[in-house]
Amino acid sequence: MLQIIVRRTTFFQSMLCMIYIRSMNLNSLDLNLLVALDALLRDASVSRAAMRIGLSQPATSHALQRLRDLIGDPLLVRSGARMELTPRAQAMRAPLAQALDQVRGLFVADAFDAARSERTFRLMMPDLAVELLVPPLMQKVGAVAPNVRIEVVPWRGPAIFSAEFARTIDMVISIGDAFKGFYRQLLYTDSDALAVRRGHPAAARLKRREEFLRARHVAVVIRGQRADLIDTWLLTKGIERRIALVVPGYLEALHVAARTDLVAFVPRRLIAALAKPLALATIAPPLDPGIDEQYLFTPTTAQMDPGSIWLRKLTLQIGKEMKT
Repeated sequence: MLQIIVRRTTFFQSMLCMIYIRSMNLNSLDLNLLVALDALLRDASVSRAAMRIGLSQPATSHALQRLRDLIGDPLLVRSGARMELTPRAQAMRAPLAQALDQVRGLFVADAFDAARSERTFRLMMPDLAVELLVPPLMQKVGAVAPNVRIEVVPWRGPAIFSAEFARTIDMVISIGDAFKGFYRQLLYTDSDALAVRRGHPAAARLKRREEFLRARHVAVVIRGQRADLIDTWLLTKGIERRIALVVPGYLEALHVAARTDLVAFVPRRLIAALAKPLALATIAPPLDPGIDEQYLFTPTTAQMDPGSIWLRKLTLQIGKEMKT
């Protein structure tokens, strides 16, 4: 019951303070006057209040006079050798301090305590990024934030990445720059190579263009895309490879290549990560698409969010470690 009474008292004091403020001529009020008022009510002294807020004594006296005119109360009155607060000033003291603390809080972001946080971060990335980035990311997260949860959501290409869906995402890992409302940072670079099973009968010859075109390939068409990006690039060169199978992810492509004679044209880092468990060989392609750039995308609205900043730093550190 006592707790309820205290809360109600604080509420009514806050309301009283707001009534006082509303009764003022708001065109003549600025936040600095409220800061001066807070100091005057705390110290009950013009000289000490001036020292607290870093103003001269004449400037603080002028602020007191303006406050007296605005509020319609003397606020500070002389009693012998010292100044005392009026009843109205006494009533305003606590709610004004609370109100100013709330205003200051508007300009200070809440700190992110990784060790205690139970926040869930939603990440969207293709399967190759899951394979390369999620294991080291979870090691870093688990070491400092054991209660943080990472949720990887199904991939959507830019064409079907709606604004409504974007509002639920904390981070995207992708190539390109087509995610509207997101800020892009380079995460790591890669290149493409051919992946075949060890013992593939044409492995040594796939470096030659004619053998590359003769081979049967597995293409990767991710959700939201119309074609494998490799084929899109090849068409700009007037080249069309022989597609025998289309799958929705890079991991499927490598698993199929590991158990058949199909050839997968995929990022080199992914082949290296799975070469041993899948018994894959890496072949340099006869045509080089150049460097692949994987980017980290975060919502522009979350650039100053402490939790987002923390997760970005961890992820960018992984990208930096991949370069070494």
